[in-house]
Amino acid sequence: MAIAAPTPSTAVLADLLPQASTRLGARTRDLALVAGGAALTGLAAQLSVPVPGSPVPVTGQTFAALLVGTALGARRGAAALGLYLAAGAAGLPWFAEGTSGAGLATFGYVIGFVLAAALTGALARRGADRSPLATAGAMALGSLTIYAVGVPYLALALDVPLAKAAHLGLYPYLVGDALKLVLAMGALPLTWKLLGRR
Repeated sequence: MAIAAPTPSTAVLADLLPQASTRLGARTRDLALVAGGAALTGLAAQLSVPVPGSPVPVTGQTFAALLVGTALGARRGAAALGLYLAAGAAGLPWFAEGTSGAGLATFGYVIGFVLAAALTGALARRGADRSPLATAGAMALGSLTIYAVGVPYLALALDVPLAKAAHLGLYPYLVGDALKLVLAMGALPLTWKLLGRR
């Protein structure tokens, strides 16, 4: 039995890959995409630069989490980041700087990645990755979601006021997030254009 492809208006980038001809093939393909998204995020987390005075390093994992959600869609994107979270919490050393475990002060950001991937994936399903401005909006909302979980978690973990946690885990990263947003604004719509889809 052939598996129907999503219509172009509801497709995400992963839907443009060759479709499986059986239900088992479609599930295997989805599992491979989920595992690949988790692995990409784990690899990007190793691109890490410590920030003096903060337990939160600058990494590539935030950008990877947003791209994974956008490219895979809400369900697969959230599953990929959920796998990333679960494997890291269980001890796989693929969080930032090769760390693992649920006891990290930065674990709230990882929880935020799951929610952000679901959000950006849902927005991409509605075409938010097809134009630069819509992409910027989706990425900004995804980043806001990550901070909305990560910063309060950081405050609790470090036993500091929320304002102090924002100084440690939000403000130093806004310029880098803006640069990632600009990169996504160009890369995602360009990918759709190169593929000849709108």
